[in-house]
Amino acid sequence: MELYILAFFVAFTVSLLSTPLVIKFAKAIGAVDQPDYRKVHKQVMPRMGGIAIIIGTIAGFLIVPVESPYITSIIVGAGIIVIVGLLDDLYTLSAKYKLIGQLLAAGIVVMSGLRIELINLPFDVQIQLGFVLSAILTVLWIVAITNAINLIDGLDGLAAGVSTIALASILAMAILDGQYLVVPIAIILIGSILGFLPFNFNPAKIFMGDTGALFLGYAIAVISVMGLFKSVTVFSLVIPIIILAIPIFDTIFAIVRRILNKKKISEPDKSHLHHCLLEMGFSHRKTVLIIYVVNIFFGVSAIVFSNAALWGSVIIIAVLLLLIELSAELIGLIGNRRKPLINMFRRFVLKRPVRKHSN
Repeated sequence: MELYILAFFVAFTVSLLSTPLVIKFAKAIGAVDQPDYRKVHKQVMPRMGGIAIIIGTIAGFLIVPVESPYITSIIVGAGIIVIVGLLDDLYTLSAKYKLIGQLLAAGIVVMSGLRIELINLPFDVQIQLGFVLSAILTVLWIVAITNAINLIDGLDGLAAGVSTIALASILAMAILDGQYLVVPIAIILIGSILGFLPFNFNPAKIFMGDTGALFLGYAIAVISVMGLFKSVTVFSLVIPIIILAIPIFDTIFAIVRRILNKKKISEPDKSHLHHCLLEMGFSHRKTVLIIYVVNIFFGVSAIVFSNAALWGSVIIIAVLLLLIELSAELIGLIGNRRKPLINMFRRFVLKRPVRKHSN
């Protein structure tokens, strides 16, 4: 345990000390984020801050090397993700090329043997997925979470804080489940992010950029496969989804919103969770803190869920889904005119007619 604590502080310190250097480096090579109508910041900001997180992570692993048959493939995949992120921060890659890089990285991980091999269901039922289905599901999971963390990176400190809370939840679950391979990885990543966060929290001096957001999304996706999907907990597939509920459902609602509005799925907009909270009048900092608190709530819910009996698990899922949908409608994540749950409540409980909105 002392070695893990040392690794945490090494990762934290190296990340903290290297971030000012990365700020100068990003400015020198022109890796900066220009303000536009979709973005919240109003001035040119250096990006590539993820480099500091990566350097801190490497330093931490020099203290506690991870021994795993998958580690070489994971590192190679991470290298590809980092290259994609660096190129995007420098040249703004198209979504197609970023997806190709993510698929390649995920494919390397899958071919190493690290896959979601089974799904645990109630009444001690286990579904063995087989190689093809297992490989497809794992690749989709890694790519989806990698992009979900990237998409939520819209406010100072948001992606960094959400990632830290998710990793802390995964760490707690791994300890409870005896998945000790995940423990040092999560601890080192948390230390690296916390070292970077003082420069990234509002008002930010640097953004993590795609270099950091894609790296963290990839890392969270991979260690959740290493730990949570290997557990024997009822509804094992649900646990990492609860922990990562904010980035996952923010992405899902974005896709639904764009389909309903007949827009391309990859087309950016200003209707993500953080945009909606800002629109409601919350300050930049309060918006981030609100999302932190909600993320902690989901992390705690995942831990309670993993220790609940069958019907308790069902109730927790039902309540969480109800809260997510209700919150999305109140905040406007799927548009101000689309509120099926609220409209149903008005019609059948309050006996009030549903207002029709004009375009």
